[in-house]
Amino acid sequence: MRNSIGLDAKKTKNLADKLNNLLANYQVFYMNTRGYHWNIKGDDFFELHAKFEELYNDSLIKIDEIAERILTLGYTPLHTCSDYIGLTKINQDRNITSGKEAIKNILKAYTELLPLERELLIISSDSDDEGTNALMSDYIREQEKSIWMYSSYLG
Repeated sequence: MRNSIGLDAKKTKNLADKLNNLLANYQVFYMNTRGYHWNIKGDDFFELHAKFEELYNDSLIKIDEIAERILTLGYTPLHTCSDYIGLTKINQDRNITSGKEAIKNILKAYTELLPLERELLIISSDSDDEGTNALMSDYIREQEKSIWMYSSYLG
């Protein structure tokens, strides 16, 4: 049985479930980066304040893309905080004011996001789902570069 975009309905159910998992992780990542942006203090305030704004704006775009991809596959994106908290592997950070601590937490979050995206890359490839595959490929490339840059910042 095929869905409305011609993909195997059983395979797309698994994709939608994994995408909802990724969505939950991105929502928590988004909230963390908003908090870093608001609460950052110290010598690097101006630089990191702008960088964290860039990060949360990027996350917001990705959240929307992931939710719309789930809808395109014929399923419903999760949309409650309790759903997100139940699925995420990213810690909820509170009151982080240190730039270095925030960046370490961002790097740690990428260690949760990247494996999910790589898993989705494989599953979407096996499902002939080029739309999801292209998204994951783009996200992975961007985050690998970000890991290099943030790691370099930390020294």
